[in-house]
Amino acid sequence: PSMMGFSFAVSFGSEIVLTRTTHQTRLINSTTHHKNNNTLAFNFSNHKDIHTPIFVSKQESIQFDDRKSPNQVKEEINQCYELINRLGRGIVYLGSSRMDSTHSHYVQAQHLAKEIASLLECTTWSGAGPGLMDAVTQGALLAGKPVGGFKIGREAGEWTSSNFHPYLPAENYLTCRFFSARKHGLVDAVVRNNSFDKTAVVALPGGIGTLDEMFEMLTLIQLERIGSKHPVPFLLMNYDSFYSKLLDFLDVCEDWGTVSKGEVASLWKVCNNNSEALAYLADFYHISSGETSQKNETKLHSTHDLIS
Repeated sequence: PSMMGFSFAVSFGSEIVLTRTTHQTRLINSTTHHKNNNTLAFNFSNHKDIHTPIFVSKQESIQFDDRKSPNQVKEEINQCYELINRLGRGIVYLGSSRMDSTHSHYVQAQHLAKEIASLLECTTWSGAGPGLMDAVTQGALLAGKPVGGFKIGREAGEWTSSNFHPYLPAENYLTCRFFSARKHGLVDAVVRNNSFDKTAVVALPGGIGTLDEMFEMLTLIQLERIGSKHPVPFLLMNYDSFYSKLLDFLDVCEDWGTVSKGEVASLWKVCNNNSEALAYLADFYHISSGETSQKNETKLHSTHDLIS
């Protein structure tokens, strides 16, 4: 039933009846000859202001107002895929947009992104915003590797203008209107098509948005929607025990039986520092220590030097 002028439709036979009314909706089986026995009435008041029924065949579709949003989302997803196809898949970083350049996690994230970009020689992807997203962008640029990003128009902190980045070329990032499209982009950027592709998800310290993206990625890996054929490494950067209480909670989930014993631990690698992360990726992709030392010769520069 519906009230306040909305329609209610149920099919009893070859036809259905839509009746619009403010206070009462009446459904009628139009195919029967026994109207008294096959009439369903839903009375919401004593008023009997019933409009003329509209008969619609089962084979016909009811035309509602054209909804443009799904098409716009699809178009934006295609733009994400086009950007990834142009810049290449690689490392997707998740993390806080609120930590500024004086924060120790910012410095560590910048170092990590530079070293991973040099190690795996791939594109670095992030939210292309401030905070730790800016740190990884700078780190990858210092390594001389491609950088791409999927911004969201309303980001926590600064840089909230819908199409603004202080130094990334406009063709290297996309400002998304829809979170769903942005998530499609972040997921597609880590998919490995063959054994030679080197990608990874790196979850840096962050808040609600980071946790949302982090657990969505983890769920897709758990369900083998990512990495079913070629596994994708997932690194949780537990700087200064940032995620330790979350890990304790997941242990509680195991105790309650909401996740299997050892299930979460098998889906990601918890790293307390950058050295552990780099060693894990080198081992995962069978990169020798000699190759690693050659790739890590560049020096970090200051934020001022990079932007200028």
